[in-house]
Amino acid sequence: MAMSGGNGGSLLAEINVTPMVDVMLVLLVIFMVTAPLLEQGVDVDLPRAEAQAVDAEQKKLVLSIDGQRRLYLGRAFVPFSQLFDKLKHNEKLQVERELYLRADRHLPYGLVVRIMALARQAGIEKVGMITEAAPEGELGAESEAGLAMPPARAAAGARP
Repeated sequence: MAMSGGNGGSLLAEINVTPMVDVMLVLLVIFMVTAPLLEQGVDVDLPRAEAQAVDAEQKKLVLSIDGQRRLYLGRAFVPFSQLFDKLKHNEKLQVERELYLRADRHLPYGLVVRIMALARQAGIEKVGMITEAAPEGELGAESEAGLAMPPARAAAGARP
């Protein structure tokens, strides 16, 4: 910062950038703190399976169902009663005719199938399932033991 020679009356010839740098650093800290909060989506405990990874760059629309059976199209909450209309009138879905489903692994199979059928009725031709990568040695589902029949059904000779 240049200052006058002390004989008084002359103006500063340079701009003091220190306050501007201070403001920029404060804004940078605010963005660094809030950015991870904006990235959060719907918390879904996904089933595990060995499957081919989907390219993350594709930006397909995702329908999420959390453990409390709440539906989210993208990040927007959708009541079940309005799901068909939202799927039917979503411009992106009607052009691409492709939807990814993220369903909590603890949901009943019938509910997931019902929502998939609803999507098909709304004109969506491809419904993909998003899963979590299975740990090494696990063969999908929960585990090999999880695929075994309950003792009562196994004794009766029922097939899974």
